[in-house]
Amino acid sequence: MKALIRGITVLLSTLSIALPASAAVKVGAAAPDFRLVDASGKTVSLSDFRGQHVVLEWTNHLCPFVQKHYRSGNMQAHQAEAADKGVIWLSIISSAPGKQGHVDGDEALKIADQHEASPSHILLDGNGKVGRQYGAKTTPHMYVIDPQGTLIYMGGIDSVPSADQADIAGATPYVRVALQQALAGDEISQPSTRPYGCSVKY
Repeated sequence: MKALIRGITVLLSTLSIALPASAAVKVGAAAPDFRLVDASGKTVSLSDFRGQHVVLEWTNHLCPFVQKHYRSGNMQAHQAEAADKGVIWLSIISSAPGKQGHVDGDEALKIADQHEASPSHILLDGNGKVGRQYGAKTTPHMYVIDPQGTLIYMGGIDSVPSADQADIAGATPYVRVALQQALAGDEISQPSTRPYGCSVKY
């Protein structure tokens, strides 16, 4: 019985630690500001982009779900469309040193070049502080922030949780739809969805 109670106590303490990460941000609330160094060595703050829509994309180039969207060109198409509309796109790498997907700035730039990716910045979050602050669970995990700094979308890039490129065409592109609605001044029809992908390698 004592062992059972001890096990329940450990479980509850673990949950109490995990819960703040999953409840770190809420749609309709202010997106927490942060400062990170990008792959070129420049310090970037979320507040630098106040007045513009911002997309946050958690990424890990070795994750099959991320590879689905980059090898197909889908993520790059999202990035290019966003840039054409004046949207800032921040790709964030929260893989810890020694974990899958951890890279330095030079390698991050090389990978982006190989993929012909065009985010506004690639941000390095090796200690996972910002990822945990936002409750990022998967790669990809997507967030959209409006010009006033309010989080207006969080969740999956689309509606089909698979690593198969063939599923992209039939999926509802949640991030694209959210941006289109936001830029048109409309209410976001699905402000929160379930993210899918590999776990963030904190």
